[in-house]
Amino acid sequence: MFQRTHILWALLAVGALALPFAVPIPYYLHLAIIVGIYAIVLLGMDLLVGYTGQVSLGHAAFFGIGAYAGGLLMTKLGVPFGVALLAAAVVAAVFGALLAAAALRVSGPYLAMVTLAFGTIVQILINEMDWLTMGPIGLAVDKPRLFGEKLGTTQYYYVVLGFVALVLVCTNRWATSHFGRAFEALRDSPIATECMGISVARYKAIAFALSAALAGLAGSLYAVSEEYISPNTYTFELSLLFLLGVIFGGRKSRAGSLLGATVIVMLPTLLDSTVLFRWLAACATAGALYFCVRSVRSDGLVALRSVLPPLLITAGLLVFSFQVQNLNEHRLSIFGLLILLAVFYLPDGLMGMFRTVGGRPMAAPALASTAAPVGATPKVLSILDITMRFGGLTALNAVSLEVQPGSIHGLIGPNGSGKSTMMNVLTGVYTPNAGSVTLAGRQIQGGRPHGIASQGIARTFQNVQLFWEMTALQNVKVGLHHDFGTNLLALALGARASRVRESQADAQAMALLALVGLADEAGTDARDLPYGKQRLLEIARALALKPSILLLDEPAAGLTGPDVAALVQVLRKVKDFGVAMVLIEHHMDMVMALCDVVTVLDFGQKISEGNAQQVRDDPRVVSAYLGTAAA
Repeated sequence: MFQRTHILWALLAVGALALPFAVPIPYYLHLAIIVGIYAIVLLGMDLLVGYTGQVSLGHAAFFGIGAYAGGLLMTKLGVPFGVALLAAAVVAAVFGALLAAAALRVSGPYLAMVTLAFGTIVQILINEMDWLTMGPIGLAVDKPRLFGEKLGTTQYYYVVLGFVALVLVCTNRWATSHFGRAFEALRDSPIATECMGISVARYKAIAFALSAALAGLAGSLYAVSEEYISPNTYTFELSLLFLLGVIFGGRKSRAGSLLGATVIVMLPTLLDSTVLFRWLAACATAGALYFCVRSVRSDGLVALRSVLPPLLITAGLLVFSFQVQNLNEHRLSIFGLLILLAVFYLPDGLMGMFRTVGGRPMAAPALASTAAPVGATPKVLSILDITMRFGGLTALNAVSLEVQPGSIHGLIGPNGSGKSTMMNVLTGVYTPNAGSVTLAGRQIQGGRPHGIASQGIARTFQNVQLFWEMTALQNVKVGLHHDFGTNLLALALGARASRVRESQADAQAMALLALVGLADEAGTDARDLPYGKQRLLEIARALALKPSILLLDEPAAGLTGPDVAALVQVLRKVKDFGVAMVLIEHHMDMVMALCDVVTVLDFGQKISEGNAQQVRDDPRVVSAYLGTAAA
């Protein structure tokens, strides 16, 4: 797989270098230049849409900001071409970061609406600021000169090709680094990402700024390519095309971005010709019909539910193509329909049909001291008079307890007694109305979850919160995020330190997987693991933070008898490493076997505390669970 991929990329590079000799026609070279420029936009946009899952409908605005920034610097101030490109990328990144700061408090359709509004505002400003942008008249931009001669189409093609290669290398290194893992993690589970010590807001802003910077770079290259820029270029239609390119090509794929760029450059050309569009609709209908027949033959009529809708849609598109004479009036509708088709029936894009699963990582190394889940200096966790109210409901009422280093502290009680609320208070998900939480004498209540996690408190969740599209090994490496000191520039330059640290992280992560018995599953996606192993993987990921305190929220919920036994063995090993634990659990035999101290809550009140035997014999505990003190 590794060699085949590199051979394909080498062949693609040779083909791209040879294109001007094979097809010397300037028009086709110009189309290839536009494909390269759009590919740069999509490579950056994929970091945002494909990895973090943030939908942007305003990327044409960053493209326009870069075009005008680069064009104005070159024409008005005589700034050299290379410097102007860099400045355009920086200006677009600043706008991206500002938009992120304002917009990333929302998500989903609300974020899409904010970015759409931003794109509209930028287009209006470009059109109205005649004193700077020349307004509707537009701005002429000359191509750069080399040895006194203006670059021709062929020479500029190689300039753009060089930038495409550079951006490919940079985005691939970012996406496969701890930054890429953080981006993917926050898409799958923002709360779990925060509890891994990663600031969701910060990494969303980084993804937005990187994506905007590459769009700005591409915009300035486009301005020079066209030698003219005007406001009507950077419209909502262009933003929609960019989004279509990412989805159609395939998210989280550099090759998909190149393929998507080719599609969106060719698509408007197809829509300019009714005959070509009819052929396209006919081919799509024939393809849908083929898959429909094949599915019915293999799976029977039940398969019609999934394959009939795309057939009906493509057939409708074919009928529509023969009814309409001017396709330009319906471009946005066609683009929107294609996006819907891709989202529902090509979730991994065109590249998803060619993608194969690679080999699994090597077997786990021996559990060495450098990879052992030993926490930081043992710390005492003190909880004093914590009160948590939700409106008129008091979930916790002046609850106090203390967790000693190296102990397992049980927290039990009937459903609704406040156990999970306490867990959320300890990890910063909730800020208590009163009381204090101190770790080694330092108050942490009210802090952000990522800040509390970095101080030595890790957790698992009542409902498993894994990063589903990542492998078991990658999930654990997210917990090692703060062990990487490499910045974006060093990663882009391929610094040796970052490669060494990745190797060390692999060894540490494999050791943690071995600890919980998942070394053989290192290359398996989290979503493909059995439920019991998902629970163990969540513990391994939490241990990667090297915590002093590990909070376990019903880790045995839904497990079979053998899975519970395996979990008990893992928790005993963790205790041997000196990590203190707070265990919320309804399996009383597990609580009694493991816990040094047990605290019992009922309706938000602490009703009992002591060792397992004392708590089991306490009439108040019996009453809380069975509803009668006589039992």
